[in-house]
Amino acid sequence: MKRNTGQDRSITQHWRPATQAVRGGTRRSEFGETSEAIFLTSGYAYDCAGDAAARFAGEQSGMTYSRLQNPTVEMLEQRIALLEGAEACRATASGMSAMTAALLCQLEQGDHVVAGRALFGSCRWLTDTLLPKFGIQTTIVDARDAQAFADATNDRTKLWFFETPANPTMDIVDLKAVCALARQCGVRTVVDNAFATPALQRPMDYGADIVAYSATKMMDGQGRVLAGAVCGTEDFILNELLPFTRNTGPTLSAFNAWVVLKGLETLDLRIRRQSENALEVGRFLEARVPRINHPGLPSHPQHALAASQMVMTGPIFSFEVDGGRAQAHALLDSLGLIDISNNIGDSRSLMTHPASTTHYGVAEEKRIEMGVTEGLLRLNVGLEDPADLIDDLDQALRKIGL
Repeated sequence: MKRNTGQDRSITQHWRPATQAVRGGTRRSEFGETSEAIFLTSGYAYDCAGDAAARFAGEQSGMTYSRLQNPTVEMLEQRIALLEGAEACRATASGMSAMTAALLCQLEQGDHVVAGRALFGSCRWLTDTLLPKFGIQTTIVDARDAQAFADATNDRTKLWFFETPANPTMDIVDLKAVCALARQCGVRTVVDNAFATPALQRPMDYGADIVAYSATKMMDGQGRVLAGAVCGTEDFILNELLPFTRNTGPTLSAFNAWVVLKGLETLDLRIRRQSENALEVGRFLEARVPRINHPGLPSHPQHALAASQMVMTGPIFSFEVDGGRAQAHALLDSLGLIDISNNIGDSRSLMTHPASTTHYGVAEEKRIEMGVTEGLLRLNVGLEDPADLIDDLDQALRKIGL
């Protein structure tokens, strides 16, 4: 294999995940650079007018415009597809642009969607507010009950949309059961896998059709850039998703793609260490707070299911205090090391109050339905020494009487 050309997928798809995360999709120029190049260009030149016409007609391979193709972005897409075990991937400007595109590219007026109740706040806005504006009906179900998806399905149902683990309640969806039922019902599944990434969970291994990501989170991993990705079959990506993204323009910048490529090189190392740290911190909190939602702990009602479909349970979990928003905010204000931030996936530990931040735009009755109470706090455990995190939480809990 020549070092200055694109990779042979028949070879790279057999690499193990750790190798794919570092080398998958790499394309080298004539300069032989070891680190992926950043192609900061909006357009491309052609040797002749006939070449331009042939590329736009799909008769010649090559780049035409960076809203459609960019060498750096394509390297990221190929790497994520390899990690996911997908035929193809399309990168987008943010996680929410990925979720929006994954849904709207395949839906039209009169269609019906079944969605899990526990979703990121903006995803619930998509299902509850945006889709109805286009004449698309959504039925919300408890995604922990696989049969609930089938029971809510009718002859207009086009897809099932859910997140696992769910943000911020940490509900776990039985991927194998739900995806098998979807196939029986003749509908597609769209899975938000941002909390786990393909390093910890590959939904397509359990039958999922489409997997969407906020690559802003663990894939970047250091709180630097926004990015999203959608994985699926080559037919879906090229013939359904690409026409939508090329004409609506949620384009990922080459620089952001390069940053995420660098993040993927250490994804496996970071997410495993952060998962270990989160389990240690979770064990401490379990003895101090009224309720904790951590699928890595035996106390979680879906602990066995999480263990069966995830390599580890990730760096993020949530817990509750009984004093509502006032006590939750007091705890946040008492932290000295852990930052108050609504982001996740960062190498720094971050905590937020979802009811007043990430799920602020969700109506109160829907927040209650989702399990997002006024006393709920979500914690992203980073790469700090877990003993220091425990010390910080301990002093903050003592200040609020816990």
